[in-house]
Amino acid sequence: MTSRADGPQRMDARGARRSASASAVLRAVLDDGPIARSTIARRTGLSAAAVTGHSAELLQRGLLRELAEAEPRRGVGRPHVPVDLDTGRYVAGALHLAVHHATVALLDLRGNVLVQHEEPHDGLAAEDLLARAAEILDDLLLGHAPDREPLGLGVATGGWVDRESGTVVDHPLLGWQNVPVRDLLAESTGLAVEVDGHARALVHAERLFGHPRARESVVQLFTGNVVDAAFATGTGVHHGPRSAAGAVAHLPVDDSTEPCRCGRTGCLEATVSEGTLARKAAERGLIARPDFPELLELAASGDSAAVRVFLDRARLIGQAAALLLDVLNPAVLVVVDRSVARVPGCLPAIRDEVRRRSRCLDPAETVAGTSFPGTELATAGGAVLLDVLYDDPLGPLLTRLPRAS
Repeated sequence: MTSRADGPQRMDARGARRSASASAVLRAVLDDGPIARSTIARRTGLSAAAVTGHSAELLQRGLLRELAEAEPRRGVGRPHVPVDLDTGRYVAGALHLAVHHATVALLDLRGNVLVQHEEPHDGLAAEDLLARAAEILDDLLLGHAPDREPLGLGVATGGWVDRESGTVVDHPLLGWQNVPVRDLLAESTGLAVEVDGHARALVHAERLFGHPRARESVVQLFTGNVVDAAFATGTGVHHGPRSAAGAVAHLPVDDSTEPCRCGRTGCLEATVSEGTLARKAAERGLIARPDFPELLELAASGDSAAVRVFLDRARLIGQAAALLLDVLNPAVLVVVDRSVARVPGCLPAIRDEVRRRSRCLDPAETVAGTSFPGTELATAGGAVLLDVLYDDPLGPLLTRLPRAS
């Protein structure tokens, strides 16, 4: 099997148009399937002949399937046989690399997480961690999808990730520099591997499977141990040179004296990261040791002191959200943070801070939580790969696989 490590394939203008049209057909089915070909033509602006041709090729590749006609037609004319995604033939492998654990998962073509496994990895070197992730992926494929074809493996992580080369350029909290993640995993799995930053990956997920306004324009603000962001408008996610866009870790936060690894104090990541929150909670005696999941459970159970810790943090996150909203003015800003779904009041606190600090007219409408609570890390990894598929369903990702019979 091959990966993008083999280098980009040259495409002429006719091939690019053909690929874009096939992508439009596949996305129409993703949005509205089961759907008749005539309806696809109306919604995409493609000719009936073009939709018929692309549908036939997508059927042959195993991405679409025909359904029985809902109601037999009376009179003349061809029957309207709807098509839908074939979610039973392929699976997308997913890997998310967090600071303390790796999440390995399988997703279907609609972005549904079929199975996910969380593996602690503190102390493992990069090569050992990636080898272990490859073993877990193999186990998941054998145990949960023995009759499905793996499309490949999508990998998401924080830090500075160069998507084109599939390299983690710099991830200070993992201690990684210039780790060739794509090449290492392609060699150990035999699969096509795509790698990207997790904030950008979750932008792709929202635009494919999530918030309906994300396709207009969207900012993703990710706050975990790593704090970063991503922005998309129109048809593309902004990467910047060597995919370095989205670095918000060192934005200044009001009234914070938390020391940062950069040598300054009051940086956003150092102030609101899960590690900082857990450490401070332990120092105050709220929890016995710096353990963020334990603190989160305490707050989710209604402990007032723990809830207050998260509400104070939410207001600091709101400062960053307000700045991003004023600078970029997206249709929606999505906050990915475990406390938003678990601790009542966190999302309203973020919105209140946005209302106080920004020109956003309707924070309740504009600021949202992730569409994938509980599966956001698995979804991030899978979306890296599925974005490539939906962008170019006739491209190299599938040409290496056997055709559907």
